Amino acid sequence: MRGFYFVTDRRLSKKPDQDAVRDALDGGAAIIQYREKELPIEDRIPIARKLRLMCSGRAIFIVNDEVEVAQACDADGVHIGQDDMSLKTARYLLGRDKLIGVTVHDVAQAVAADEGGADYVAVSPVFATSTKGDAGAPVGLETLRKVKAAVKMPVAAIGGIGEGNVDSVIAAGADMACAVSGTAGAPDIKAAVKYFSSKWKR
Repeated sequence: MRGFYFVTDRRLSKKPDQDAVRDALDGGAAIIQYREKELPIEDRIPIARKLRLMCSGRAIFIVNDEVEVAQACDADGVHIGQDDMSLKTARYLLGRDKLIGVTVHDVAQAVAADEGGADYVAVSPVFATSTKGDAGAPVGLETLRKVKAAVKMPVAAIGGIGEGNVDSVIAAGADMACAVSGTAGAPDIKAAVKYFSSKWKR
């Protein structure tokens, strides 16, 4: 797993998730995460299925938090936080052939996820962010470096990442990075994603 990691945010993009994801794919996103907290599950599943089809053969498709939604759309995997379903339970439900990412805030959580069989971790938030209200205090580039050195799996960076600091995140070892406000909230999602994606193609 390597490259730009696009996370949907219907509130920021002001457009249907399908349109936002189409733009992100055209911009070169390597991973797409469907993150939706407000719609009922009976509405999320049909959308997830459409997004899954759009990503087929073009990008890895991940569902945020909801193992049930991931199973219903045959997503490539699921991403869970520290307060969500346990990694052990998620692995039991999804099996070995699906990807599981875990949000971590320090090295100890990253090592626990690595030893527990996660496929990647996302260090969050690297910088201060207003996109996710419960993200917590920024952990900084030094934590990102330490996590990268401590685990054997790919590491994503999320939280407050934009054009002005994405290079420093990559230099600190991030295999993937998310810039939710900078892409889902951009006037031109395709152009924004293309800019960030180009950082991994040099």
